[in-house]
Amino acid sequence: MKLENPTGTALYSIEKAIKEYRKLAQKNITKVVKDITIDQCLVLIILNDNQNISQKELANLVFKDNASITRMIELMVKKEYLNRTIHLQDRRKFNLEITNKGITTLELMKPIIKINRETALDGLSLEEIALLNKTLNKIIANCKK
Repeated sequence: MKLENPTGTALYSIEKAIKEYRKLAQKNITKVVKDITIDQCLVLIILNDNQNISQKELANLVFKDNASITRMIELMVKKEYLNRTIHLQDRRKFNLEITNKGITTLELMKPIIKINRETALDGLSLEEIALLNKTLNKIIANCKK
């Protein structure tokens, strides 16, 4: 007998929805760019919009600990998506810059991201999406108390 929701809670369904979305997104990303992950795409998107973000802030936004984001950045530098240089005022910090390859990858990802979101939200009204967002924000706030 296969259980659809072994815990019987909405939290299980949220986790399952996230995992299914990530599988869909990664499958579609890999069709266009073979050597990048969904998390690495997220790093590029965030850095593109926030050039002066700290590594700690970046880690928080992609739900990674400092060691994981450091490994991810090292891999992205090796794959030539990012350049990393020492911060001039604080030698403990790094400056991250998206390379031309990273910019090209971002441009290739824009339509894929749009399709992924449309696929995941298909059949949901704007009101349902707004209610879902409101509900999830309440759960997030409850967990931070």
